[in-house]
Amino acid sequence: MPIRSLHRWWMAGQRQVPVAILFYHRVADDHPNPWTISRRQFQRQIDWLAKHFDLVSLEECQRRITTGNSRPAVAITFDDGYAENCEWAMPLLIERRIPVTYFVVLDNLLKQTAFLHDQQTGHPFPVNTVEQIRALADTGIEIGSHTRTHPDLSQIHDVSKLFDEIVAATVELGNLINRPIRYFAIPFGQQAHLSPMLFQVAREAGLAGVCSAYGGFNAVGGDTFHLKRIHGDPCFSRLRNWLQFDWRMLNVPDYDYEFPAD
Repeated sequence: MPIRSLHRWWMAGQRQVPVAILFYHRVADDHPNPWTISRRQFQRQIDWLAKHFDLVSLEECQRRITTGNSRPAVAITFDDGYAENCEWAMPLLIERRIPVTYFVVLDNLLKQTAFLHDQQTGHPFPVNTVEQIRALADTGIEIGSHTRTHPDLSQIHDVSKLFDEIVAATVELGNLINRPIRYFAIPFGQQAHLSPMLFQVAREAGLAGVCSAYGGFNAVGGDTFHLKRIHGDPCFSRLRNWLQFDWRMLNVPDYDYEFPAD
């Protein structure tokens, strides 16, 4: 449904407009890859988003999912923690007062080691420092947890190991920035990388929400704990088509993570 059609929907008093959440990784002009978007492409997307959508926090997304939403809304998130994001992308978003949730892998942050997927491609990009993450938090950017070591959580069946990756790492990250961590992003984030156990561990730890990365909108009246996200695709036309409420995105299935009652 194009934006002009959505406008007629708002005017009709509907409060069922779904909420979208985007995820990015690295904004930089060198070594393009599937998880990097150039500065020009990123600014073009942000300019378009700011013109056509309410740019909101994850907390506001959850509120609208619960109470109803009459305007197209998008939340911006980043995964992993690339140092280059602090050179241009984060200052841009901070200057424009656009809410951001920034998910960080704890071990890479503390040990200052490049992410494995970058090492494997021969481009060990620098990762954020603790000082950078603290500075982001001081500006009001929400820092989120992205595990301790970025594993495939669906392959971890030891509850104590899962607890360490999700809960202990989140607490340690919060201590580093002297703020509670409320949100968690699942590494890789496709349905194959999810498990009911990880959702249970996260929920019992008191986290406010868990983010996947396999696409789809978040429907009003739907789940506010599992937040589905859409890739911030460097291809502007593809991203624009998705966010103009292509109803195929509404048909992306939910992940059933509920344990049966005892």
